[in-house]
Amino acid sequence: MDLVGLIPSFGNLIYTVAAFVIALSVIVAIHEYGHYIVGRWTGIKADVFSVGFGPVIASRTDRHGTVWQLAAIPFGGYVKFRGDANAASAPSEEAALQAMSDEEYRSTMQGAPIWARALTVAAGPVFNFILSILVFSAMILYQGTPTDPLTVGDVRPVPFAPVELQAGDELVEIEGSATPELEDLVTFFDTLPRDRSITYTVRRDGELLTVSAPHPMPALVTSVQPRSAAMAAGLETEDVITAINGNPITTFEGLREHVAASEGAPLDLDVWRAGEELEFTMTPRKVDIPLQEGGFETRWLIGITGGMLIEPQTETPGIGEALGRAADQTLFIVQSSFSALYHIAAGAISTCNLQGPIGIAKTSGDAASQGFSSFIWFIAVLSTAVGLINLFPIPVLDGGHLVFHAYEAVTGRQPSERAFKVLMSMGLFVLLSFMAFALTNDIFCP
Repeated sequence: MDLVGLIPSFGNLIYTVAAFVIALSVIVAIHEYGHYIVGRWTGIKADVFSVGFGPVIASRTDRHGTVWQLAAIPFGGYVKFRGDANAASAPSEEAALQAMSDEEYRSTMQGAPIWARALTVAAGPVFNFILSILVFSAMILYQGTPTDPLTVGDVRPVPFAPVELQAGDELVEIEGSATPELEDLVTFFDTLPRDRSITYTVRRDGELLTVSAPHPMPALVTSVQPRSAAMAAGLETEDVITAINGNPITTFEGLREHVAASEGAPLDLDVWRAGEELEFTMTPRKVDIPLQEGGFETRWLIGITGGMLIEPQTETPGIGEALGRAADQTLFIVQSSFSALYHIAAGAISTCNLQGPIGIAKTSGDAASQGFSSFIWFIAVLSTAVGLINLFPIPVLDGGHLVFHAYEAVTGRQPSERAFKVLMSMGLFVLLSFMAFALTNDIFCP
């Protein structure tokens, strides 16, 4: 166990904590605002909306009588509705509720109709999912989608020559084979010869020309995964890996094959970075990858994503298409999370797939270090996870409160105060045990 390795240098620690606090504050604020605004729409009044816990740094009271406050401990937040005894939504003493007028009692969580309470509770996780979908949609709209047919928007710098492709070239053929539709490109690229230079037939200014350029999928780094071997070694986007253990590499698929064949043995990488030749040593890590069709595949990875030699010319998709793709992305995260929990419980994949607060904080710092887009994408992913976890049927979580409401809807009565306290204590124990288990992963897992 490398406890020292868990403690980054002081500058990195500040950066990591700041990134984690920002990510968590945004996600929790959206979650709690969902509770607040739906509660207000359904006639349930909020006494306090707090970002953070502990001593109050600043506050103001709005025209609805809600105190909006910023507290000193920034790891979370809460809404305290009228009739709640505390931030965990435990009900006030019966005597205090009975002393209220009918109108005041209706504005409490306890006095509101069951439909209003259920909608208010469910709104927190739902707003987390909405945040994820909106962020993913905005990213899709900002980045655009490649035009079809595939057309060169720009050519990324690589250490191979010649590169005769130009912006505006429409790729008609590669090595004598017609360029397929976008969804088939990766499979097609893997069939091409792994030479340093291959031929392209392009349409340029209305004419067909044959030009030479490197393989369309060189071993080019377009992103570095947080908490990966590549991140730890210092690889950066736009790096080009030219050799592994002295063996020349011309394609990303060739890189992937060498990493898989290593079975976790250290690798020496020759890297070209903006004209400079660098050397790195890193040890691949065994990673469980969720599959689109369900389940997981375990691979040896160094933690980089590849990209094409060209930056494709793009077009802005319609808002409906962007929202649909964003919803699919959010649904995939939810399905993968359920699948991961099932496979962990079945012993099919490593328990290290569960991260605790330290792991999440380090991931947020790594994501932020790669730029604003990467950090915003991470917030969207984490927001989905927070929304999903809060729907688990565990007392103290929103899902547990929804179970109480379902019980009331079926039986016509709420759980007794004693039963409520016992179940809340049990739920808190389960939640703390789960967090402790995840925290041990942060300490013992690579």
